[in-house]
Order: sequence, then C-alpha cells, then structure tokens
Amino acid sequence: MNTLSATQRQRIAEVASYVMMVGALLLIMWQGLLPGLLCVCLGFLSARWLSPQLAVLTRAPDGHAPRLAAAVVALLPVLLLAFALPRTRGLILDAPGQYRELLGFLARTVLELREKLPPELGFQLPDGAAEIQHVIAAYLASKAGALATAGRAWLVGLLFAYVGLLIGALAAARPSAFDLKPLAAQLHLRLSRFGETFRQIVVAQFWIALFNTCLTAIFLLVLLPLSGNKLPYSMALLLLTFVAGLVPIVGNLLCNAVLTLVGLSVSPSVAAACLVFLVTIHKAEYFINAKVIGHRTHMGVWELLTVMFVMEAVFGPPGLVAAPLFYAYFKKELQATDWV
Repeated sequence: MNTLSATQRQRIAEVASYVMMVGALLLIMWQGLLPGLLCVCLGFLSARWLSPQLAVLTRAPDGHAPRLAAAVVALLPVLLLAFALPRTRGLILDAPGQYRELLGFLARTVLELREKLPPELGFQLPDGAAEIQHVIAAYLASKAGALATAGRAWLVGLLFAYVGLLIGALAAARPSAFDLKPLAAQLHLRLSRFGETFRQIVVAQFWIALFNTCLTAIFLLVLLPLSGNKLPYSMALLLLTFVAGLVPIVGNLLCNAVLTLVGLSVSPSVAAACLVFLVTIHKAEYFINAKVIGHRTHMGVWELLTVMFVMEAVFGPPGLVAAPLFYAYFKKELQATDWV
C-alpha cells in the first residue's frame, strides 16, 4: 500500500481545512449562531489583549495571566448586567416590545405624511403617493407583528452571545500548541486569518458605531431638549443606531430613514434637523470607513454592497452583518494563495 508523501498530506489537509471552514460558516448562518460566533471572536481577542496588561499590573507568574484575563472577560458582563439591569430592565428585556411599538408609530407617521408636511409641500404630493404610503405602512405593520413573538428568541440570542464570549475567553487561556498535525495546523491557520479579519473589520466597525451612537445621543438627549423638542423612543433609537452602525453603509441609511421619520412626527423642522445632523456625522463615518476598513481589507464599496445584498437575500438580516466579515476573510485567503 502506497503511503502519501508529506506534500500530498499537506495538500489534502489544506483542502480539507477549507471545506471544514466553509461548512462551519454556512452552518452558523443557517442555525442563527452568528451572534455566538462574533462573541467567540470578541472574547478571544479581548482576553488575548488583556492578558499582557494584567501580567504587568499583577506580576502574575507565567501562564497565570491568560487564565486571569479569561476570568475577567467571562465575569465582567455578568457584573455589569447585575449592576445595570435594575436601571435598564425595560431596555434590555422588553426590547422587542419597544421596537414593535416603534414600528407601529412609524407606520402611523407614514400614513399621516401629508398632514405632517407643510401645506405647500403636502399638496404637491402626487395622487399615487397615498398608495405608496399604504404599502410602506403595511410593511412596517407586518414587521411589528413579527416582533410580537420575538421576546423568547431575543433572550436566547443574548444567552448564545454570552456562551460565545465564554468559549472565546477560555480558548484564549489555552496554552499555544506546538508540533501540530497537518490538518490541525491548517485549521489553526484558517482560524488565525479569520480572527485577524475580525479584528480589522468588526472591532473597527464597533468603534465607529460607538462613535456614531455617542454623537446621536448628544443630539437626541441634549441638543434637541435644549431647543424645546424631544423625540419619542429615544433610548430605543440609540440602541438601533448602535446595532445598525455595525452594518456598513446600509445601517447608516436605515438610521437616517428611521430617525427622520420619527423627527417628522414631531415637526418638519425637527425632521430636517435630524437629517442634516445625521448626514453630517455619517460623512465623517464614511471617511473613517474608507480609511480604516477599506484600506486594510482592500474592499471597494461596490464589492461590499454586492456581497451584502446577496447575503441578505440568502440569510436575511444576519447576512448583512456577516457579509463584510466573511467576504474580507475569503478575500484574505485568496490573496494568501495569490489567486487575486
């Protein structure tokens, strides 16, 4: 019986690792485990970043700092939740109900668009606009109905996210292995490249979304009240701004539309102020996106939009979140083999 050469075994292991990686990512998308995957990467990178910091601060013996960092990453969300839950119970546990009410509110605002606009603008709307308003309102109402049964799925998603964070932290505490067999070595390489892509894209997008949310909070909670106006559902809008901000381009458009519609429910001038403010800060965000994400991953806007629309059609809203990460990872793999 002929034995395979070392080169052949290496090649077979490489192909098998690609197949396993693609299969795992598809399974994650089909089973709705994307929040868990993102939290695995977040927990791993957080523990790896925290480990040398704790080693310097605590002067712990070699090997103890990674375990201490994993414990901090695992326990910190529990402590923060225990501290913040009495103050944010309505925002966290009742989020589906709040967004159901928000969608119903948007549907009513769309139907009353002609009355909300100044008379000189309202009368200029074409007759067919009423049909479009009813279609949009019906779509929003249908999404609100779907959210009526989303409470349990929301809590399960939070649980999966924490379990993923825990798995990532524990994986970071595991000592690095040497002399890996061919398949294990190739899988380690695939996962390393995926983790590097996650660090480049998702972490950068996280800070961009946080920056965007902080500016929006200043606008909604400080500037508007100072002018004598206040938008309803402000806290729900801030959470939506952060989550949607994790999705490049499309998330910005969604935030612009929702906040402008809610502003229109108060007055046309508030809607105009919302639109001007959001366009201004999102211009800054596009610049950061181009510098941070586009430069590092060599992704064009047309590439990103194409992949996002395709994955949204196949996997729904989670596909929008996963598209930049998955596409950048696969492009990194192709670049490593000189295919692109």
